[in-house]
Formats: sequence, structure tokens, C-alpha cells
Amino acid sequence: MPVPWFLLSLALGRSPMVLPLERLVGPQDATHCSPGLSCHLWDNDILCLPGDIVPALGPVLVPTHLQTELVLRCGKETDCDLCVRVAVHLAVHGHWEEHEDEKKFGGAADPGLEKPRNASLQAQVVLSFQAYPTARCVLLEVQVPAALVQFGQSVGSVVYDCFEAALGSEVQIWSYTQPRYEKKLNLTQQLPALPWLNVSADGDNARLVLNVSEEQHFSLFLYWKQVQGPPKPWWQKNLTGPQIITLNHTDLVPCLCIQVWPLELDSFRTNICPFREDPRAHRNLWRAARLRLLTLQSWRLEALCPLPAEAALCWQAPGGDPCQPLVPPLSWENITVNKVLEFPLLEGHPNLCVQVNSWEKLQLQECLWADSLGPLNDDVLLLETRGPQNNRSLCALEPSGCTSLPSRASTMAARLGEYLLQDLQSGQCLQLWNDDLGALWACPMDKYSHKRWALVWLACLLFAAALSLFLLLRKDHAKAAARGRAALLLYSADDSSFERLVGALASALCELPLRVAVDLWSRRELSAQGPVAWFHAQRRQTLQEGGMVVLLFSPGAVALCSEWLQDGVSVPGANCPHDAFRASLSCVLPDFLQGRASGRYVAACFDRLLRPDAVPALFRTVPVFSLPSQLPDFLGALQRPSAPRPRRLRERAEQVSRALQPALESYFHPPGTPGQGRGVGPGTGDGT
Repeated sequence: MPVPWFLLSLALGRSPMVLPLERLVGPQDATHCSPGLSCHLWDNDILCLPGDIVPALGPVLVPTHLQTELVLRCGKETDCDLCVRVAVHLAVHGHWEEHEDEKKFGGAADPGLEKPRNASLQAQVVLSFQAYPTARCVLLEVQVPAALVQFGQSVGSVVYDCFEAALGSEVQIWSYTQPRYEKKLNLTQQLPALPWLNVSADGDNARLVLNVSEEQHFSLFLYWKQVQGPPKPWWQKNLTGPQIITLNHTDLVPCLCIQVWPLELDSFRTNICPFREDPRAHRNLWRAARLRLLTLQSWRLEALCPLPAEAALCWQAPGGDPCQPLVPPLSWENITVNKVLEFPLLEGHPNLCVQVNSWEKLQLQECLWADSLGPLNDDVLLLETRGPQNNRSLCALEPSGCTSLPSRASTMAARLGEYLLQDLQSGQCLQLWNDDLGALWACPMDKYSHKRWALVWLACLLFAAALSLFLLLRKDHAKAAARGRAALLLYSADDSSFERLVGALASALCELPLRVAVDLWSRRELSAQGPVAWFHAQRRQTLQEGGMVVLLFSPGAVALCSEWLQDGVSVPGANCPHDAFRASLSCVLPDFLQGRASGRYVAACFDRLLRPDAVPALFRTVPVFSLPSQLPDFLGALQRPSAPRPRRLRERAEQVSRALQPALESYFHPPGTPGQGRGVGPGTGDGT
């Protein structure tokens, strides 16, 4: 819609009726180019699909520079629109590849192959415009004669008339070729705004001054401009002017824009984005940005405005040392605000943190996994590098750098290098990342700290220290024996009766004593943390303390495993929000697939409910016990290496069996059920 002549005069800062801008007559777009070049504008707009960069097989035309100019497109003498003219400067990049005959014989190739080198060059140049809510892409065909083709030299320009835009709008312009050989050129053109909106400083705050008459009704709209799609609204209000509005300095961000228009039919809207270059706005944007962990591997950077940033993982050791970027072996990744991103991790770790850089400056750092996995651990990170012919090397990450193992250096990791390598080979280290080029391992260091202090006591106090250590070890042994070994019990919540049976087993095991963790007793924590985070924390704590994870199989658990392993049908009732068994499969399966389950897991099932051979074959790589018939062996597997004598073990098995009998009778013979009672599922025993 044409802009009234008087408003154009005000916006351009001229005296009314005096507009020196060039005028274009007619509504059609047009193009023209430098002397010697030929160009043509496609009749219709095209889709804005830049595609990926492809290699050039010879010399090609590419855009090198964009230049804009404001012009007027007029239908009548005083009936004009403001329009953006764009000049695209072009140059020849690339060169002809040397022919095989020339490489081989050092002379000229077949004369028939020389023709392309003397031919003209053609290119399809795309111009993309975006000025919310309008977006367009036009295609310009350009041909350069052979006489002007000089490698690395400019050949001239092609001019497009023109893109219409509203007063006060911001026009984003991109240019590239089809196919695309280089990065897109980008330019921003800010159109003049009407003078009734002005932004000034008010101390640390910003003041909006709206110079309109007292009778004028208008609307004021504040929004956050986005690179793509509609803006995010902040607030809008209808006012009667003039008005002075103060914005708090903490609310200023680079993409905060202001739109104002009279409350009249088809009125013109003025847009300005005055804080794009304001340092306070950029500081506020990063201060409000947040990193949010979504799953074990996925996360998101949340911010109000689009911003250029890249992220990488780093390792934060206790003690206040700087977080050490894991680049290499990992790399910096470009990130998009408010978009889900992933890191190729096998396991989370509280010492793993995310660093976000912008313009080579650290802006954010958060240890995302610490919330679910606890505080920083006294672990050392081992970096494994794999080379050709299965060669591999290991180094330990320390504040001074990465210390090769084994090494004669005087660092802590070098002195403990032999023990760390033994821990790695025995499966005591947690693998965090793995690919063809290397791996990352987290190995516990706390036990070595204890040994070092014990040696200091022995050297300083001799016999007295040895006696104290002996008494301390006895005390610790008695305390550990009284406390019992940790056991994490995982099961599928088939129904409420089976949950009661599981609860009876867990209560009986606690009397041995064993320290049993089961989701039945942790519903509040499970709801607060989510099944995945709860299981991950319990599994890590159990295994760090030398405990066991017990997989209690039922027909529902077998069917659920089949769904994971064979893409089967979902199990009815298996989607309970408190079902930790379903959540645990994503972490349990890698341990079995990579051979790390032995000594850390056992499996069990109940007599008459499921035969041991019905347990999926993958999980039969660890001992599988049928309860209560194999209770002595089951309890023996759960005990510490210093297990009680066989007689004591049989007594404990009888104790657990007696505690289980009422729950088993209630499960298989519910009250009011005649005959055999509850039906059993596939793979069940015969009751003998």
C-alpha cells in the first residue's frame, strides 16, 4: 500500500514535498547489469532453499559483496512506496583442473578439451529478502563473456529493483548461487522510521518517547524479534498520546523491538529495534540464558533471542581448578537457541560440564548432570586414543595437562598410573564416550587417597599408627558388616499383587541385613526426579559401593525386554509413571551388550510364575535364580566376599522363605479364588 507523501517526507527527514530519492515508475520488478554482462530476472518468485555447499569443478561466478540503496516506486506523482534496491557484485572463483594428459606428459592436452576454457560463464544468483511478515526469493540469471573471465577477478554487478518494505522495518538480505559454492552473503538494511517514536537514555534505563497529539489513539507493541517465524510478543497496549514509557535496563535484550501505529483503518506501523548493539542488552541476554538437561544425552540452550554460539564438554575436577575442555577428542558444536541438541555420551557423570562460547568468549558453563548424579566426584578422566593397526595410548587428564600412562612424571596420576590401568582392565572405570578414534573413562580415585594417608600415618607414628589403623579397620569392618551390602531391586510392575510380592522379598532381604533400594519405597523421589534419573543415581551408588543390581523377571518384564530387543508390542500396563524397570532398560542393556554385567548383576524369578530358561538369553549371561527354591544360592550371590558359612546361609534362606510364604500364597491363591488360583503366564513352571 503506497505511503502518504507527507509521511515519507517526515520519515526521510526532508522538508515536505522534497524527496531526492530516485523514482521507479511501474509495479514490475526489474534487473540490469554492468556493461558486458547479460542478465535476466525470472518472472515468478522461487522457494528459498539454499541447499548445501558443493565443490566447484571449474571456474564459477559467486557473489562477493552486497550493496543497497533506497528508492521510490511510484504509481503516480505522489503515490509511492519505499523500496530497497540491491546490487550484487560478482567475481570468478576456482580454476580448471589440470587434465590427466598434461600431468602425465607435461604438455598440452587434446585441443578439443580447450573449448570449455574459452567459453562464457553462467550463474543463477538468488536474492532472499525477509522483513516480517514478508519474505521473498528472486532468481537472477547472469552470463559473463569469455573475455571477462579472469580467475579471482571481479566481473561487475547485477542490480535488482526492488524489494518493497514498510517504514521502520528491518530488511534481512541474503545472496547465494544455485548450486551453492560458498557461504551465503548477508546484509541488514534498516529503513527510516516515522519521527513520532524516539528512544533515549534515562539513567541505566531506556525511555520511549511517543510524540503524538493528545487526541491521537495508537497501539504500542513490544516483542522479541526472531530470525525465522513470527516474533514472540511481550506486551501490547492501546494508549492516547503523547506518552513517555520507561523500560527497566534488566529487560533490554538485543532482539527487543518496538512497533507503534495509529488506531485507524490500514494505518502504517513503525518498527524499530534500538538495542541490537547495546552492550547491556547482550549482557542481559547471556545472564538470562539457561542450559537445560532433557535426557542423558540431549539438552537445550534456552534464551529469548537468537545468538551465535558453540558448545563443548569439559571436565570439572574438585578443588576449584578451571574446567578442562575435552577438545579434542570431542569438538566444538554450533548450537541453535531453543533447539534440542545431543552429545554422544554413553553415561552421564557429575564432573561433566557444558561450556558455551560466543565470539571466542566463555558465556555459560553448567555441570548439567550434577543435579541428578550428585556433587563432583574425586575421579580421574582417562583419554584413550586409537591409531592404525589397533595401536592405542592412554593419558590421565590433570590440571597441568594430559599425563601419559604409564609415565615417570611426578604428578599424582603418574604415580598411580599402574593402579589406574589395572582398574581400567578390571572394569572398575566408567566409560563415558566411545568411537573409532578413542574413548573417555572415569576412574575412581578416592581409594588411593585413603591409601596415601594410611602410608603417611604408618611412616610418622610407626607402631602407634599401625595399631590405630588396625583398630580403625576393625571398626570399619564391623560397621560394614552391620550395615550390609547394597542391593538395587528392579522389577516390572505387572499388577498390585506382584508389587506386594516384591515388597515382601525386599523387606525379608533387609533383615539379613542387606541395604535394599526399590522404587516401591522411593515413590516421592521417583516422581520428583523421574524414573531415568532416579534409577541412574541408584545404580551408580549401588555399584560404587560394591553392591549388586537384582533384575527380578516376571512375564511382564520378559515381554517388556522383548519389546526393547525385538521391537515387539507394548506391554499393557507397562507405562506406569513409577515403573523404574522400563526406565532402567536404556542403561542396563549397554552393560550386558558390552560384557560389563558379570559380578554386578544377578537375575531372579519366582517358582511357578516363570522358568529361568524363559528369561531372555542376553540376561542369562549372569546367574539366574528361581525363588524360593534357590534362595541359598541367591543369598550367597548377594553377600560380600567374606560371606557367612554355609550353615548360616541356609538359616538365612529359611528365614527369607518363611517371610515370603504368605505373600506367595496370597499371589497364587487370591482370597475368593477357587481351584488353582491365579493363572500363570508363558514360560512359567509347573509348580513342582
